[in-house]
Amino acid sequence: MRAVVQRAASASVTVDGEVVGEFDGPGLVVLLGVTHDDGPADVAWLARKVRDVRIMRDEQSASDIDAPILVVSQFTLHGDARRGRRPTWAAAAPGPVSEPLYDAFCAELESLGSPVERGVFGADMAVSLVNDGPVTLILDSP
Repeated sequence: MRAVVQRAASASVTVDGEVVGEFDGPGLVVLLGVTHDDGPADVAWLARKVRDVRIMRDEQSASDIDAPILVVSQFTLHGDARRGRRPTWAAAAPGPVSEPLYDAFCAELESLGSPVERGVFGADMAVSLVNDGPVTLILDSP
């Protein structure tokens, strides 16, 4: 499981022109990719890491300041463009595998006490954010 985590001053995600998730104020935007080998242990580990990593201002974490987390599914994080000109998505898990893990990741963040906003799994989404810093990390589950 892979997450690109961005510290943001505000963020929103729209589908067909309708806002489906947003926050205004300090928070995190997480682009989440799932691969074939991911499971519940990856979900638990990565949710805790995203919530507790100290990348907010003054070396705080999202959990320290009760910051919202906007989670967007992003299968392209597992794209491979090393050969040729057309990337392959073979490492990305298909929707029937990845959607339940995306939902579990969001639920795990909520169970840990984080306010969570979501994109729409599999939809063509427009993500807008104002970087705060900017600070961007790539986190991979063990």
